[in-house]
Amino acid sequence: MVRCSIRRGGAKMKITHVTTRILRTPADNPLVVGLPAPSDTREFVTLELDTDQGLTGVGVTFFGGALTPALKAAVDALATLMVGDDPSQTEAIAAKARRAAGGSGPGGIFTLALSAIDIACWDLKGKAAGRSVAALLGALRDRVPTYASGALMRPHPIDYLAKAGPRLRDMGFRQMKMQCGSEPTVAASVERVRVMREAIGADVDLMCDINQLWSVNHAIEVGRRIEPYHLFWLEDPTAHDDFAGLARIADNLTTPIAAGEYHYGIVPFRHMLEARSIDIVMIDLLRAGGITQWMKIAGMAEAFNLPVVSHLVPELHVHLIAAIPNGLTVEYMPWTLRLWEDTPNLEHGLLVVPAKPGLGLAFDQSALKRYQVG
Repeated sequence: MVRCSIRRGGAKMKITHVTTRILRTPADNPLVVGLPAPSDTREFVTLELDTDQGLTGVGVTFFGGALTPALKAAVDALATLMVGDDPSQTEAIAAKARRAAGGSGPGGIFTLALSAIDIACWDLKGKAAGRSVAALLGALRDRVPTYASGALMRPHPIDYLAKAGPRLRDMGFRQMKMQCGSEPTVAASVERVRVMREAIGADVDLMCDINQLWSVNHAIEVGRRIEPYHLFWLEDPTAHDDFAGLARIADNLTTPIAAGEYHYGIVPFRHMLEARSIDIVMIDLLRAGGITQWMKIAGMAEAFNLPVVSHLVPELHVHLIAAIPNGLTVEYMPWTLRLWEDTPNLEHGLLVVPAKPGLGLAFDQSALKRYQVG
């Protein structure tokens, strides 16, 4: 096997130093207007990989909950093992991390930690080559559709949704996602979707996320009743690992079924695709294991003639959706945007791929000082 390293100035790059942090930010969403600000917080683990050529690669990972310090420790321990290694050798770095982790993978904290490292390595690849990550991956497009997410949540009253949808449309979004799943009756779920559709009009794509809250039969019943409102997709209608159940739902509805965000690594996607469980493949970059593994899943989806959509971190996913032929749209969930100095521009419902080398991102130093807790 021949390995080729990206070199800057003729010398192979090496990782020299690792910096990890925990940042705790408000759990708000700038797309939500007119409701009381939430009092809870979100925690993120950030990573910076310094190199002997003066370049720094950035990565981020998170999952929330009390185990965030354990995630930081995992990122720190695995990344420190890579000191002295060439960051362009992402497969070698992943293999080394798996060997070091023993039986702690392939899912959970190990994969979330590996993702931060892999993301930072791809950032370094791009910076060393003077090209964006999207360009390294294929550069099919320089901008991609994006949809407003997190602004039409399950706890929001129906009259709020009727006002919030048009406001998002007026901001330039031509796609948006609402939530259902906790309504007391089938009729209440149908009414929620009806109000949203009538508020935004027929020319805006509307998605609906259930977050695994329905049974298979319930999903089929509600799904049939909301078909007149032409959802762009129905997301995670039942348990994410019930591949046969998802397939039943997909077979019984004309509305496309989207799922995949809850899966770790690449193997579950093979099972889900072979079972014909879904119509749209949603990939979470952090649960997938980073950019290297994300692209493998996207390739599998392409082989099954299925489109790919992203989950969270739009500032990272814009590079990936823009690079693949079956990239459909990027979830614009702005949780992580306050961590960065500059983020991809939003223009007329499209997210623009940064032209800067690597991911085109740099941590906002004032945000690091303000939000660091570990």
